[in-house]
Amino acid sequence: MTESGSIVIRAALIIPAFNEEEVIEQALDAIPSDLYSLIIVADNGSTDRTAALARGRGATVVSQLEKGYGAACLQAMGALPASIEAVVFMQADNSEVASEAHSLLAPIAWGEADLVIGSRVLGNAEPGALLPHQRLGNELAIMLIRVFWGHRYTDLGPYRAISAAGLKALGMTDRNYGWTVEMQVRALQHGLRVLEIPVTYKVRAAGENKVSGNLTTSIRAGAKIIWTIARLLVSRS
Repeated sequence: MTESGSIVIRAALIIPAFNEEEVIEQALDAIPSDLYSLIIVADNGSTDRTAALARGRGATVVSQLEKGYGAACLQAMGALPASIEAVVFMQADNSEVASEAHSLLAPIAWGEADLVIGSRVLGNAEPGALLPHQRLGNELAIMLIRVFWGHRYTDLGPYRAISAAGLKALGMTDRNYGWTVEMQVRALQHGLRVLEIPVTYKVRAAGENKVSGNLTTSIRAGAKIIWTIARLLVSRS
């Protein structure tokens, strides 16, 4: 639960995770103790100790065996109590600064925004944290959003906060790589107030990024993002 002046907002954190035993404890330990009413780790079929380590750190763990970032997020959303007013999505690899969620949640708590995207482009991305093919894919996706929906995003950053009411209204369906872009486009389609703020993006301390660290997977992810934009454009029409 975070307090901004006289405004108190009950927030939940969702962390999709797949085989992150090397970093999950570090990521959870960095979370400010007063920020969330609930922390959910959505274990996406890990074959290591990710789930056990997360439980040991006090997180609620839900299991989703179907591989996919979106599938894990949707599974975690099913465990949210009705009292939650805002949801933050954060990666499990400790590449984001957990305390910066204060800045993501504040505009929602103040009634100034419904969706707040943490922009790695506007913020500080460490050298090597955003690989060239990531930047290229981001630029193509945000250009298409600008052309078809007239809104200038700078990033598809996965670190984000959204009001619980806004999240429910979006009717999210994507179960893998199209999750972030679907949320950003649907937010525009539903008239949500969207905001981007600068965030820090670090090179992960251990292991390999499941998407950007593998060129083949990155290409598949990029193709799914473009396909998702096309699907949402057709549904608009």
